[in-house]
Amino acid sequence: MNVASKQTKEQTMSKKTETKMLPAYRIFSIVEAEGEKATWHELGAAWRHKDGKGFNLQFKALPLPGAQVVLREPSTPKASD
Repeated sequence: MNVASKQTKEQTMSKKTETKMLPAYRIFSIVEAEGEKATWHELGAAWRHKDGKGFNLQFKALPLPGAQVVLREPSTPKASD
């Protein structure tokens, strides 16, 4: 799979082909309670600007106060042999 195919997703809708950019990163918040395992919550996604100098962020939730916010590249499915 080449880089271009990882970055875009095409959908065909009534004789019209629409290309959508896939997010460059997923946004998570990490909540750590003392003596407990850290909990990760997905908050949204980030898309790279065309000029490469910034990102557009889209949130479907907001982090809890004091939570750490992390950007992670989307995981790619592992190829099966």
